[in-house]
Amino acid sequence: MSHTASHVSSGEKIPVVIHPTSSAASKAVAAAIASLIRERAAAGKKAVLGLATGSTPTAVYDELVRLHEQEGLSFRNVVTFNLDEYWPMQPDSIQSYRRFMQEHLFDHVDIDPANTNVPSGTVSREKVTAFCEEYERKIRDLGGIDIQILGVGRTGHIGFNEPGSSRESRTRLITLDKVTRMDAASDFFGEWNVPGRAITMGVGTILDARRIFLLAFGEHKAAIVKRAVEGEITNSVAASFLQQHPSATFVLDPASSAELTRIKTPWLVGSVEEQGLAWDTKLTKRAVIWLARELAKPILKLTAEDYNEHGLQDLLAARGEAYDLNIEVFRALQHTITGWPGGKPAGAARTELGATRGLPGEGEFPKRVVVFSPHPDDDVISMGGTFIRLCDQGHEVHVAYQTSGNIAVWDDSARRHVHFVREFANAFPQLGKEFADKLEENIESFLARKHAGDPDSPELQKIKGLIRRTEAHAGARYSGVKEQNIHFLDLPFYETGRVKKKPIGEEDIRITCELLERVKPHQVYAAGDLSDPHGTHRVCLAAIIAALKRLGDRPWMKDCTVWLYRGAWQEWGPEEIEMAVPLSPEEVKRKRIAIFKHESQKDSALFPGPNDTREFWQRAEDRNRNTARLYDALGLSEYEAIEGFVRWTGQA
Repeated sequence: MSHTASHVSSGEKIPVVIHPTSSAASKAVAAAIASLIRERAAAGKKAVLGLATGSTPTAVYDELVRLHEQEGLSFRNVVTFNLDEYWPMQPDSIQSYRRFMQEHLFDHVDIDPANTNVPSGTVSREKVTAFCEEYERKIRDLGGIDIQILGVGRTGHIGFNEPGSSRESRTRLITLDKVTRMDAASDFFGEWNVPGRAITMGVGTILDARRIFLLAFGEHKAAIVKRAVEGEITNSVAASFLQQHPSATFVLDPASSAELTRIKTPWLVGSVEEQGLAWDTKLTKRAVIWLARELAKPILKLTAEDYNEHGLQDLLAARGEAYDLNIEVFRALQHTITGWPGGKPAGAARTELGATRGLPGEGEFPKRVVVFSPHPDDDVISMGGTFIRLCDQGHEVHVAYQTSGNIAVWDDSARRHVHFVREFANAFPQLGKEFADKLEENIESFLARKHAGDPDSPELQKIKGLIRRTEAHAGARYSGVKEQNIHFLDLPFYETGRVKKKPIGEEDIRITCELLERVKPHQVYAAGDLSDPHGTHRVCLAAIIAALKRLGDRPWMKDCTVWLYRGAWQEWGPEEIEMAVPLSPEEVKRKRIAIFKHESQKDSALFPGPNDTREFWQRAEDRNRNTARLYDALGLSEYEAIEGFVRWTGQA
């Protein structure tokens, strides 16, 4: 199901549809496109589509291809115009939007190649203006665009209409904003390789389309979605101009809609009951924590007047006195705190309430634990304190590194390791000096020929993968994991040598199932950080969930609890956390040292994530300390740092 709400009462100034998953949202948009294509074909007319690139619309294109292959949807009457292209850019480059469209749509349907229009990244500078005018003329001559698909950047750009783009702007050459270039850095193996300019349709061109769907998925889009939907119209957020369009719709998933007023604080919109909601335990907890943070007061100091003056009269009417609500939510938060994430041994004295109360199989000790790490350092960055504590407390801890992480190593780092191999061979010639010399010669020859943004050779990929593997091994051993419990899964979906990965496949699931069957864990820890800008965390979590569902009938699954942690980019909110593991100052230092074992990511990571210059250890410590401060501000015990977890309940 999807749902909409009045965009008048909620403060939303444009229609919004929220689907339960990004897949459902993509299929709904594809269905609207297919309906238009068939309708126009029946009338003997062309359907004109405006298309976007990037990770957001790929599932739409996948569904259109499926409709073509399985349900006979023909594209013979379709003409397409893409929003933008980097300039300069060769059409066969792996970062080219022309190549993207060929690989994701055009090569798989029966569209006439002459009817596919993508701005040219090869047009000379003196001819760019004429090219852009011709692009506009082609659109006009076809009667305009029927359906325009959009994504949205973190700066609010649609197409490449960066902050400052006017409402009347047309197709043109534009200089890319620094944030946009940072967001594109992973596709180009570094921000310095991203072209500084691009050709883009203008805001005015986009608004001329008869119907517009803007798709946004993931937590990292939530803030800009709120600004575009609820904020003022401004050229600093080009997507806000869609408020003026008569038939534009934002198509979202739950994560990207999380900051909208009706989702985050529905009590400010009106009666929650009239919105189809109920004051259950979850919503009550969220509202009380919101109120405490809004007023900067501990939960137990909130008064009935505080509730009444901040839109929560209905909560008191439905659930009772402020004092009782305060106690209920305070205790719920208190019960999340545990220093024993794996549970205590049978008969041990309990000195805390703790989230481990009631866990399946709590009496069995030690527990078998599998910590899944999408990249080779996510385990220690995201849950290093809990990781170390599980080992210290005697549990059988396994760590499974799901991917090699080989694209995230600097060329110079690989060169240094190759040089070490040669020097090592010189010192011990009986081990193969000739091989070491040849290896260094091959790597140096490749790097001399390598262009910006080129994927690495298989040899270089292997070397970079080994660098990350040995670092992960060192971090796990330092944390207390036994040698035989360190697993490198090298899931096939990742091994493309490019930032763009393959979809999750049967082999990825089989490998994951095999490990789980072998260990039969009582606890599984997995990355629930869906804001990972590279998408690897999302795919890795999908592989784990698919494996757990496939193994759902196994006896050991009845005693298995799955905890989700967050990665380097975001933390669970206090209203979401179901297990909070406090860290002492000494444990924070130990976690830092475990992160330092990943030397290739130290000082300056190749893919640091969007708009954040801090090192990963700094982000981790700041995030964990902020969570502890939040608990403290809400009236809970004061800790140095806290790592938060949410229980996976079986929902995809």
